[in-house]
Amino acid sequence: MTPTIVFDFDGTLAVGPGPILAYAKLIAPAAGADFFDRARTSLLAFESGASEYRDGYAIIGALADSDGVDPEITQAAYYASRKLLGTDQAPVSTMPELADFLQELRAHARIVLATNAPADGIDAVLTSWGVDDLFDEMRFTIGKPDGLIALVTEALAAGPVLAIGDIAEFDLAPAAELGADTALVGATAHTSPAVVTLRGRFISDLRSDIHTWAATAASHNTASPDASSSLER
Repeated sequence: MTPTIVFDFDGTLAVGPGPILAYAKLIAPAAGADFFDRARTSLLAFESGASEYRDGYAIIGALADSDGVDPEITQAAYYASRKLLGTDQAPVSTMPELADFLQELRAHARIVLATNAPADGIDAVLTSWGVDDLFDEMRFTIGKPDGLIALVTEALAAGPVLAIGDIAEFDLAPAAELGADTALVGATAHTSPAVVTLRGRFISDLRSDIHTWAATAASHNTASPDASSSLER
């Protein structure tokens, strides 16, 4: 039996508002006055936990809709912004020592990247982080939440699964319904009512817990975290 860890990309492995601000900037010429400033203010509120949106992209999309922006313009802006991913126009960062972390996990589990985003820009970012060859599988434009079902079902047939992401209803709920464990990260990690196995603002906050999950799953034992662990029961 082989455990599998499924990582989301945006808001999970890749953090920072750069790509979302690039998206907003590309929409701005077709939107109302001060669109970019309003977008930036709304994103700051989201990052502080003072927003009910699922993620930053949903915020920008809602603002564009309210300004009457043609959906085709919004979609084109999204795809154009993805081509800027990882550049000075759409910078992202990741957890410290990501390569070491993934190498540690690979000793116990398969590592899968599953994202709704297109591949544009992601390969280059992963290469710049030195982790492009550390995923056993990468799936783009997977169509979460429904698109996650087949992947997790297949992985569960081989062993335990841990799904990690920043949008509970997209990245985690389909996996949890199938019996997988879940880890919620990102701006909603401490405010979401979702029932998850682990939660923390950043993956780095959960590094030890995720490693423990992988090692335990590989040995077919049940982890018994101490009182300081962020594992939920």
